[in-house]
Amino acid sequence: MSFLQFFWYAVICFLFIMFLVLDGADFGAGMASKLLAFRPAESNMIVRSISPHWDGNEVFLVAAGGSMFATMPFWYASLFSGFYLLLFLVLVSLIFRGVAFEFNNVAETPKGKNAWMWATAISSTAAPFLLGMLFTAMIQPVPMDNHGNIFVGLFNVINPLSVLGGIAVTALCLYQGLHFFILHANGIMRYRAASLAGNLYWAAYPVEVLFAIALFFETNFFEDHLLSTLVLLVLIVLTTAWGHLSTGMHKEVQAYIANSLTIACVVLLVFVGLFPHVLIAQNPVNSLLIKNVSSSPLTLTVVTIVLCILLPILTAYFIWSYVIQWKRHDLSEFENTDKGAY
Repeated sequence: MSFLQFFWYAVICFLFIMFLVLDGADFGAGMASKLLAFRPAESNMIVRSISPHWDGNEVFLVAAGGSMFATMPFWYASLFSGFYLLLFLVLVSLIFRGVAFEFNNVAETPKGKNAWMWATAISSTAAPFLLGMLFTAMIQPVPMDNHGNIFVGLFNVINPLSVLGGIAVTALCLYQGLHFFILHANGIMRYRAASLAGNLYWAAYPVEVLFAIALFFETNFFEDHLLSTLVLLVLIVLTTAWGHLSTGMHKEVQAYIANSLTIACVVLLVFVGLFPHVLIAQNPVNSLLIKNVSSSPLTLTVVTIVLCILLPILTAYFIWSYVIQWKRHDLSEFENTDKGAY
């Protein structure tokens, strides 16, 4: 394996981390719009906290898919064809979320606004759950031939590990959304979000234990990468506990950082556990290795140059957009709104 092949595997991992850290907050806020809000003004306040960013954050998911296509096309082809149904449902969820945001903004009746708020909450829950299922389905041995064609049935996709993975990613996004909203809220809504996050954290620990057990029985992580798997599982528990304690102590920035690190550790667990493979076949001979699915050295060199040019610009833009649009909102700002809060 060359340095550039490893480098792009790491870049794709980083892009997925950034997507779940940033857009995870948007997913979580969408879920919270029905868990925290009891009046239209409260829903509008929650949606307003993410409205400047939610569409831009999806760039990282597109960039991850595009990077995979450009640098590891055989991985892209096998993954997207083999798990087509899950990816299609993820796409439908993201489309419905965007439509729900926009139509909620122009809905003219309370029933219409409530319906689109429900659509926002449901699609914001479905997208991370399906992504979590995808991540944990692709780390399990799959029926694959020597050409990289995957033949997955319903029970290859829906199993204890993939369901737990879906629940775990959904919960992490909900925590992320609550922490992000707390950083942008004042008054009763800020207190209510902190209280909900503190209570929900207790559910994280049994899910993490069950996830580790399922990982042991359903994957080769403990056989092939025992030390790194154990270290990352311990870090997931520790960062969860840090986020839980920080929430209870009202250290809002620390709680957000801790949950972001938990998300990063979960994604790293997937990518480190797969390494040096990208997909593992039930017949080990047919498994796809990074070195076998990568593009030519020339292609990798060209896209690396493009990355070095575009990444600083993209990073600067995102930092600028978050800094310039950061503001704490108060519920009184939305008391008289009868339309969306964009």
